[in-house]
Amino acid sequence: MARIQGVDLPKNKRIEIGLTYIYGIGKSRSSEILQELNIHKSLKVRELNDEQIIALRKILNDQYELEGDLRRSETLNIKRLMEIGAYRGRRHRLNLPLRGQRTRTNARTNRGTKKTIAGKKKAPRK
Repeated sequence: MARIQGVDLPKNKRIEIGLTYIYGIGKSRSSEILQELNIHKSLKVRELNDEQIIALRKILNDQYELEGDLRRSETLNIKRLMEIGAYRGRRHRLNLPLRGQRTRTNARTNRGTKKTIAGKKKAPRK
């Protein structure tokens, strides 16, 4: 079992897909890394030898910001936007969509469920 960046890669999957279990690596970046190391992307994770795993670890540590560091930098960027009062920061604070999506009908997961006040009684006239 290969353990890279604190993540156990699934041993029965192809290495191209296995690398995507690491936060910050998608399919395109995974294939780019494998092409750089001359590792065939149809190879299973369990079929990697020690030199290939060491080379993978080295290239991921040196060239990419992944896992905890990437999560930390993302949260710091969001906090910075909130502190300077940017539009995107305000939308983050209110938990609303940031990128121009409509909110009148959609964005239910962000806005929450609809709360209606049914049958509110008026005060009787005297």
